[in-house]
Amino acid sequence: MKEELNILIQAQYPLIYLVTSEEERAEQAISTIAQSSKPQRRVYVWTVTHGIVEYGQPRNVTQHNTVSPEAAVEWIIRQKEPGIFILKDLHPFIDAPATTRSLRDAIASFKGLHKNVILMSPMQQVPIELEKEVVVLDFPLPDMGDLNKVLSSHLDQNRGRRLATEAREKLLRAALGLTKDEAEKVYRKAQVTTGRLTEDEVDIVLSEKKQLIRRNGILEYIEEDATIDAVGGLEELKRWLKQRSNAFTERAREYGLPQPKGMLILGVPGCGKSLIAKTTSRLWGLPLLRLDMGRVYDGSMVGRSEANLRNALKTAESISPAILFIDELDKSFAGSGGSGDSDGGTSSRIFGSFLTWMQEKKSPVFVMATANRVERLPGEFLRKGRFDEIFFVDLPTAEERQDIFTIHLSKRREDISRFDLEQLSKMSDGFSGAEIEQAIVAAMYEAFAQDREFTQLDIIAAIKATLPLSRTMQEQVTALRDWARQRARPAASSVAEYQRMEF
Repeated sequence: MKEELNILIQAQYPLIYLVTSEEERAEQAISTIAQSSKPQRRVYVWTVTHGIVEYGQPRNVTQHNTVSPEAAVEWIIRQKEPGIFILKDLHPFIDAPATTRSLRDAIASFKGLHKNVILMSPMQQVPIELEKEVVVLDFPLPDMGDLNKVLSSHLDQNRGRRLATEAREKLLRAALGLTKDEAEKVYRKAQVTTGRLTEDEVDIVLSEKKQLIRRNGILEYIEEDATIDAVGGLEELKRWLKQRSNAFTERAREYGLPQPKGMLILGVPGCGKSLIAKTTSRLWGLPLLRLDMGRVYDGSMVGRSEANLRNALKTAESISPAILFIDELDKSFAGSGGSGDSDGGTSSRIFGSFLTWMQEKKSPVFVMATANRVERLPGEFLRKGRFDEIFFVDLPTAEERQDIFTIHLSKRREDISRFDLEQLSKMSDGFSGAEIEQAIVAAMYEAFAQDREFTQLDIIAAIKATLPLSRTMQEQVTALRDWARQRARPAASSVAEYQRMEF
C-alpha cells in the first residue's frame, strides 16, 4: 500500500482517500514519501479543531482562518509550492455542496502542479460528484516488521532486555491484528502484570487482543472447550475437516496444495451446524472469529455499514490464519441484490463487498458459514468455487441418535449403563440433536422437582411430550432434503456411502 501511495503521489493524482484509524502511523508514512519524492513536498495537516498546520508543528498551533473545510481548501488552492495536504475526518462535511464543490475546484487547479489532497478517515464516504476523481486506499494494520519495531522500542525502554528469536516471534504473532498503539499498550500491560516480557506472556497479549476485537461489537473471539468428538454423528463432515487440519501449514504449501477457502453447512436447525464450526477451531488450532452480520448494518450514517464490514474483514485477515464464522447466513443476506431493498441499497452493497472479498482474498481466512433456509440464499453464494464444499446436515440417523444420547448423558452422569440407548434412539426418531438434549434436561428437571434421580422413563416421557421440528415444519425439511440430495455433500457417513454406491 505504501508503494502504491508513493506512485499515486509521484503521478500527481490530485485526490486520494486513505481509510485508516491510525493517523500517526499514516502521517509518518506520508511524510517519508514527501521527503523522498522529486520535487520534495511539504506536508500540511487539516483538522476541524486547528485548521491547517504544517506537519511537525506543535499540536497546540491553530490557524483559525482555515478551520472550516471550504476555507481550508481555498487556502490549499492558493499555495504555489509542491505539497501534500492531509484533511482529517472530512467525512461528516464532505456531502455538503460547498465542500464538494471546493474539492472539485481544487482538483481542477492542481493540473501541472505537484500537489495532492489526502482525505484521511476511519470510514469511507465518497459523494457521487467525486467518484471519478478519487482513488481509495486502505492503510493496512502493522505487519510483523512494524510490530517488531514496537517490541524492540519497548524492550529498549526497559533496560535493553533481550528475547530469544522464538519468544519474540510468538509475541509478535500474538499481536497481529492490533494497531501500533494497541500493540504498545498490550506489551506494557504484559510488562506491568508480570514484571517481565517473555514468551510466557503471550496469553496476556492474546487475552487483551480478544478484548480489543470484541470492543468493536462486530467480531467476537470465540473459545470452545469441546472437541470435535463432542459432536454426535456427521462422520463424513468430520473426516473432511480432519483431512484439512494441517492445510494452513508451510508443508501444505510446499506440497502444492492451495489454501482452503471455506465451507457452507446447510441443514435442519438444531443438528450441530454451529457446534461443528466451533469445534473445528480447536481441531485446526486456529482462532475463531464470529462475524455478527446484524451488527454490521448501521443506519446512523451513510457508508457506515460498509465501513463496518471492511474493518471486520481487515481485522480477520490481519490475524490469519483464522476461521471466520458466520452463523445463519441465510438471515444475514436474505433477499440481497433484489429489487425490493428498502435500505437504500445498503444490503446489496454489503453483499457485493462480501462476495468480492471471498473471491479475491489472498490471506488464509477460512469462511465457515451455516444456513437453515437454502431458498433464502442468493444464488451467487451457491455457485461452484465460492466455497470448497457445501455440506448438508440432516436429522440424525438411529446410530447417530445413540451417539448423541451417549454424549449428553455422559456430560451429566459418569455411569450411563442404566440407560437403554437403543430404545431411546428408536423413541426419538425425527428429533434433532438439540431436541434430544432438551428432552434429557426436561427429564432431569422432572426428577429434580421430585427429589430423585432421573430415569429412562423420565426421558421417554419427555420425548413423548415433545413435538419435534421435523413434524411442525415437515414441508420445509422435505424441500431442503430434496434440494440437498443433488447439490450438497451429506455430512453423515452412512448417507454419503449410499450415494456413492448409487453413482
